[in-house]
Amino acid sequence: MLFNSYEFLFAYLPIVFMVFFAIGRKNHSLAAGFLGLASLIFYGWFNPHSVPLLLASITINYLLGLRISKDKQKSILVIALIFNLALLSFFKYANFLIGNINEVFGTAEQLALTPLDIALPIGISFFTFTQIAFLVDCYQGKVRERNFIHYLLFVTYFPHLIAGPVLHHAQMMPQFAKDETYHLNYDKIAMGLIVFTMGLAKKILIANPLGEYADSFFNSITALSTPSFANTWLGTLAYTFQIYFDFSGYTDMAIGISLLFGITLPINFNAPYQATSIIEFWRRWHISLSTFLRDYLYIPLGGNKHGTSRRYINLMITMLLGGLWHGANWTFVLWGFAHGALLSINHAWQNLAISEPFKKTYFKPFFWLITFTLICFTWVLFRVENFSQIAPIYQGLLGLNGFIHIKLEWGFAHHLKASQLYNLLGISLLIIYLGKPSHQIKEVLTYWNQKISLIPFKLKLYGLSISLFLFMIYCINQVGSYNPFLYFQF
Repeated sequence: MLFNSYEFLFAYLPIVFMVFFAIGRKNHSLAAGFLGLASLIFYGWFNPHSVPLLLASITINYLLGLRISKDKQKSILVIALIFNLALLSFFKYANFLIGNINEVFGTAEQLALTPLDIALPIGISFFTFTQIAFLVDCYQGKVRERNFIHYLLFVTYFPHLIAGPVLHHAQMMPQFAKDETYHLNYDKIAMGLIVFTMGLAKKILIANPLGEYADSFFNSITALSTPSFANTWLGTLAYTFQIYFDFSGYTDMAIGISLLFGITLPINFNAPYQATSIIEFWRRWHISLSTFLRDYLYIPLGGNKHGTSRRYINLMITMLLGGLWHGANWTFVLWGFAHGALLSINHAWQNLAISEPFKKTYFKPFFWLITFTLICFTWVLFRVENFSQIAPIYQGLLGLNGFIHIKLEWGFAHHLKASQLYNLLGISLLIIYLGKPSHQIKEVLTYWNQKISLIPFKLKLYGLSISLFLFMIYCINQVGSYNPFLYFQF
């Protein structure tokens, strides 16, 4: 049940919305319990067999959290962390490990380890990281509320459960305890509809069509391919924008849906492609994951407190594990290594005296271009399925496969038109460079609300709702057979 499906928009969401607030008028705990149950149904829609695993994980972590909060014993925290990491590793990395063992040791066919017959539970990385953060916060004495219903809702809350953002108890559980959460807030509903529709448009009107071009290019590359400079950059840019509008669109939809229920999810994107350095990029891209890696991995490793060399080692470890978190493939590890190296170089540059004159405003376009180009290069590592595709693509990006046939070649699937790709890339570039992130939309709306202050609030609200509803209908009617959510696999 995807956010952009008819069954979600016109059945599940309206029913859950109405019942939640109907119950909330009389009993807050019962309303929270209902929303938790509805979230489990949403999760089970994808794979009912994964629901018992999710419930077991929630129950065990809740009990471990209570024990950790009470005793503050580090040994219990270590056991709890091992439990979560073992669970995640088994489902996500067991077959990856088996495949690598067979590859390294050249095991004879009759002695080869057999891959396990297991399916990756959707969203396991997100709900595991969410609960790891909860356990660490329990140990540090940051957890105040211990209501099991609220904890169940905190973990399973359907807007974030499948693909994030990664949540902290301090961001969510106090909201579930507030009386106003269980009463309609028309300002939040209006804002939620706007942000949701923005995300829907990003996903369906930009990410999906760009994804077809990206897949057409990357799926055609083999070790013997010689893609031209133009085709390689078109395919790479298609994926660069696809992954942003896909994930950012999903996050906007999650934030918008959550606002309908009076709950504010943390900001996960802040115009990351406007960054003028790799350091700034990681402060803007997938903010909840970046914050998690910083707080629960980089800082515990020592951060920058033990000298420059140790700082760079900690950065590399953090980004390598961050890359592996995204998937059981060495290409993700290589992507993490590349970003770890770029972050280290970026920090080293900032520490040089020679970098001071380059901090002038007029140098920003130059550093933006360098940063964006490096991001495009590293997304190649993230997208390819095996190492053999890397060299041909990088050769194409550098123009080593030739420039001669730039205007004559197309090289994408025959049904994909060049004009549409050019338009999509142009629109994408304008949005990411000049557009405002979704969390700044409120400021824009406040401005225009003052401009049209003569129109009654209710009339503006109804007009906005009807307009957004019609636009949503248009968007979901554009959904074709190609409709992946990239981050569902992580």
